[in-house]
Amino acid sequence: MIRKAVIPVAGLGSRLLPLTRALPKEMLPIGDKPVIEHTIRELVESGIEEITIVTSGRKHLIQQHFAPDADLEHQLREAGKPELADAVRELSSLAHITYLYQSGPYGNGTPVLNAARIIGDEPFMVLWADDVFVAEVPRAKQLKAAYEATQAPVLALMPMAIEDAPRYGVPIVKEDLGHGRLLISGLMEKPTPERAPSRYAAIGGYVITPGVIDELEAQTRRWQQNPDGEIYLTDALHDYALTHEVYGQVIDGTWWDTGSPLNYLKAQFAAALAHPVFGPELRKLARDSEGTRTEP
Repeated sequence: MIRKAVIPVAGLGSRLLPLTRALPKEMLPIGDKPVIEHTIRELVESGIEEITIVTSGRKHLIQQHFAPDADLEHQLREAGKPELADAVRELSSLAHITYLYQSGPYGNGTPVLNAARIIGDEPFMVLWADDVFVAEVPRAKQLKAAYEATQAPVLALMPMAIEDAPRYGVPIVKEDLGHGRLLISGLMEKPTPERAPSRYAAIGGYVITPGVIDELEAQTRRWQQNPDGEIYLTDALHDYALTHEVYGQVIDGTWWDTGSPLNYLKAQFAAALAHPVFGPELRKLARDSEGTRTEP
């Protein structure tokens, strides 16, 4: 069973500067919640409540967001706003969250390896906190089900346009097992469209097993001999897939990547339109604005 998850948040968020100069990109709002809260609620809804957030000294606002705040609760109750006080209390008890400061070489494999040394010899999930999924069955629950069926590492996949291949890790598909599950024999990181081995993109959700951690440890030993390199999770998964079974699960749902300005605006717009309270009024506003537009 998957009991634990890791959320790496130590990145600089440079694609969103200057917006992320002081505000962590994981704290940018999508609808009425920051991105990282969507991720944690997704994990909790999928039955995972032990979460390690691998962070940096620049991201203290994340810890503050999920920390208990008895003074704020008291002030809200005194002001006759018990529903807001209850929301503050619920937020601090969503999950058992542990914070770990990242150390080691650059690359997205480093926070995973940092956390694995604490989690120990068991599989765990890794989700990035700049992705938002809208799905009837949460992405994390779909990944969890794929692991329980295969007992092997699993990558979250989405179909992609072939011209987008240079933006993603692209799996080499060995066999299509049906129901969105693929047996893969490796990964190509950001290939040209001509070299892309499939039309699927790995999009930041993984179930990681101890064997993959062994590959990350091997990368670290190589890095110690050549410290100009970086440690990448996709490289470890590729090396592991050469001799072991690795699976991809095509996620049934809509994916919003909030890591760039345009995609962040798209995610915010989609979340606003889908909101049960605000959505109808915003859709009306959009129709009215389109109808009253005049040419300069």
